[in-house]
Amino acid sequence: MTETTKAQDMAPPATMPEEPTQALRFGKARHDRSTALQEDYVELIDDLLATGGEARATDVARRLGVTHPTALKAIARLKREGLAVSQPYRGIFLTEAGQALARSVRARHRLVVRLLVAVGVPQDIAEQDAEGMEHHVSDATLTVFARFLDRS
Repeated sequence: MTETTKAQDMAPPATMPEEPTQALRFGKARHDRSTALQEDYVELIDDLLATGGEARATDVARRLGVTHPTALKAIARLKREGLAVSQPYRGIFLTEAGQALARSVRARHRLVVRLLVAVGVPQDIAEQDAEGMEHHVSDATLTVFARFLDRS
């Protein structure tokens, strides 16, 4: 990046967007943040079920780096929202809606990783960065990413 480009990127905008437009943008960001954790939990539970046949709250907590009570609270939310079910001594299972969400999140993640790698980001960094980006990218942007990658 040139010094001129850096200065332009750091300068405040010449004009502000209209209030409703800006409110919609910030509203989308707040919504995306609120669903990001839910999506991470669903994706991880699906991965645990696929690789080990079982998803326990203890495993979820360890893999997400959160406390057991935090994981239990998030899992309770998934159950309330119809994304997961659990049975005593049997672990956590995803409903059809939970499985569909996990597939969608995983597909978004893989597409964002592919794009980042295509523009030169090392694989390990792309994986890490995609963990945050996958929750904030619109379907329209993902479609453009896919089109770009298909042409590359």
